[in-house]
Amino acid sequence: MQLSGRCYCGALAYEIDGEVEAQFQCHCRECSYITGGNANIVMVFGENDFRYTKGAPAIFARPDLENPVKRHFCATCGTGIGSRSPSRPNSMIVKVGTLDDPSVFHATAAIFTCDKQAYQHIPDGVPAFDKRPPKKA
Repeated sequence: MQLSGRCYCGALAYEIDGEVEAQFQCHCRECSYITGGNANIVMVFGENDFRYTKGAPAIFARPDLENPVKRHFCATCGTGIGSRSPSRPNSMIVKVGTLDDPSVFHATAAIFTCDKQAYQHIPDGVPAFDKRPPKKA
């Protein structure tokens, strides 16, 4: 799959050339903070399949955590591009709204629904998990 995307102001741009590892909604409290209230809608790709083609992201990692998520964002407009998470090593978690064609997204799961708020929507037929889905054997 070949995809491209950017931040709101265009200072950051990226390309993806690889297969989707996962695509889901995350309703955890941390993601609600990051999105401003909604579920985090993301697609996951191998980190070697993702590259910035314009600009370099600012990166935020909580200093009070031993192994924090590293959040990539535009230092000019503030758009969150995605993150690298210790729970998904060697992957780039990309925010669907930054894709040039976000219509390629099709949720295969909703995770951390234990934190879901009444105003957050999970489409009919999408499997929902209180935390993460069980690992495949």
